[in-house]
Amino acid sequence: MTDDEPTDEIAEIERRIEALAEAAEQCRKFILASKIAIASGVALLLIAILGLFGASLSALLGSIALILGGIVSLGSNVSTLRQTHDAIAAAEALRLRLIGRIDLRVVHDAPVKLM
Repeated sequence: MTDDEPTDEIAEIERRIEALAEAAEQCRKFILASKIAIASGVALLLIAILGLFGASLSALLGSIALILGGIVSLGSNVSTLRQTHDAIAAAEALRLRLIGRIDLRVVHDAPVKLM
């Protein structure tokens, strides 16, 4: 094993961690959108039940579709976010192990101050 192999592996792991962090951010955005859809569906359902739109069947069906779609999307993205966080933790642990295997040297004759 050459000296470049662990650093190359560490760089690859860091790129993977960055990609996973971007995926986690996307999940957070979809989770927010799902919560907004659920809240909109509930509000539309209440408005339809109170008769502010009139007794419209399409408003009732639309509100139920918003609520159910939001719940499905929320559940899916929450589980994906958990899996992504687990993958990030595993990659960070592997990175730490690789860093620990690198034989670091202490430089004794370095100047104390550069100025």
